[in-house]
Amino acid sequence: MVEKIITLENISLLDFLGVENKNIKQVSNAFPESKIVSRGNEIRIQGSTPEIIKINDILNSLLAHYHKYGKLTEDNVQTLINSENKPDFIAGDDEILLYGTRGAVIKPKTTNQRSLVEAAAQNDLVFAIGPAGTGKTYISVALAVKALKNKRVKKIIITRPAVEAGENLGFLPGDLKEKIDPYLRPIYDALFDMVPSEKLKFYEENKVIEIAPLAYMRGRTLQNAFILLDEAQNTTPMQIKMFLTRMGPNSKVIVTGDRSQIDLPKNHKSGLIETLNVLKDVKGIGFVELSGEDVVRHKLVKDIIEAYDRAENDISK
Repeated sequence: MVEKIITLENISLLDFLGVENKNIKQVSNAFPESKIVSRGNEIRIQGSTPEIIKINDILNSLLAHYHKYGKLTEDNVQTLINSENKPDFIAGDDEILLYGTRGAVIKPKTTNQRSLVEAAAQNDLVFAIGPAGTGKTYISVALAVKALKNKRVKKIIITRPAVEAGENLGFLPGDLKEKIDPYLRPIYDALFDMVPSEKLKFYEENKVIEIAPLAYMRGRTLQNAFILLDEAQNTTPMQIKMFLTRMGPNSKVIVTGDRSQIDLPKNHKSGLIETLNVLKDVKGIGFVELSGEDVVRHKLVKDIIEAYDRAENDISK
């Protein structure tokens, strides 16, 4: 038996749980083989992994509904439990991609992030280029999770080139997975915001979500999948060509990169820069440029990027 604890934050417990916890009791009655107990701001679930995943999905959707409308009724709970497919509580807001693991709204926040969402809807291959903090990777991961959730694809494949900035993989401790994980950590951080940890573990174990170094893509045909190549500025021309020619039927690919953070040795050309020039006139490919105006991290990040841009322009004069 597996146990999961969900902590409720920034909500009225009475409005969410219902009088005498009636809302949670409805969920509990729908899963008699599992145990669901609400104490204070915690909901404790005990049961099999598949059931816990289902219960967690329901509770996340109920949280999403609560955060959107400020209330939750017994009818809302029953409708969700009875429906094979989750009811669309968010139909009124076309910009919302999905709700995070704690009910947070995940949607594009800037004009260029919206352009990325639109480009992905219209093209099977999209290049999203911009500096750190512009949300290009985060929005791309959200689009992939949404596509999987809506059964438009059967799997998600996310990859990055394992190019170290000032470090050497051979000198890092651990086995290959432990050496590679730090380079994939930003991807996991995004996924943890969008997919409950138990479900993410289940997806990884069953190859529904695959996160791997770029070298692992060689020789494969990637079909029925949403594929994200992150940090593409650190690919060589041969690597990115290899990756792009892996596209199979019903594939959606987003390539993200930052021209200002190329970590390749000085005598190596960036495959991303070359590819943008080679493919710029190919129909069916979307190109989205993000800038400092799209930075959604700390407000100083935008100022730092602009300062570096000014310095680089001064040097080039």
